Parts: sequence; structure tokens; C-alpha cells
Amino acid sequence: MCYEQGRKHFTTSFILFVCKRDEPFGGLRLGLTVSKKMGHAVARNRIKRVVREYFRLHQFDFELPLDIVVVPKRNLEAKQLTLALATDEFTPLLTRIRKDAAAS
Repeated sequence: MCYEQGRKHFTTSFILFVCKRDEPFGGLRLGLTVSKKMGHAVARNRIKRVVREYFRLHQFDFELPLDIVVVPKRNLEAKQLTLALATDEFTPLLTRIRKDAAAS
């Protein structure tokens, strides 16, 4: 549903599909799609682990009921992905998403 009805947002290393749910209570649901093209299992798991940790730390920043699907771009090197890099990429984008979702 997020792929068809959600809005697509881009960062340097990620594509985010964001869809607002109709449920009256807030909360964030996160989905991850990490293709085998991203590398072997260790690399894919590192990407998923770092992205999940970022959203775990920032889960209470979202009052709105949102579904977010995160897809890494091919240019992302799993070895270089850290929580600091994820924070630098996601925080400005998610601030804008929150403002857009609250306005609509």
C-alpha cells in the first residue's frame, strides 16, 4: 500500500515511501526492503540494524499514524553506514515529512 498510495522521498542513500494511516491513534510502522543487490547477508543485516535503531530512538517523535518503507539505494556502502550517517540523512527529511503530514 505504501508503494502505490504513499509519497516518495529521497535522501542521498535512501528512498522512503511514506503513507499516512487512517487510524485515530498515533504510531509509526517501519518496513525495510534491502535487496540482495546490496551485498551479502552481513551487509544487508547491518543496513537493517542501523535503520531500525534510528527509528527506535526516534519513534516518539511521531504522533501521527505513519507507515514508512525504507529502501537503500545501490550507492550505499554497508560498511560506511553508521547511526550518525543515518541520523544526518533521516532527521531533516523526517522533520519535513512530519510537517507535511500534520498539514494534510
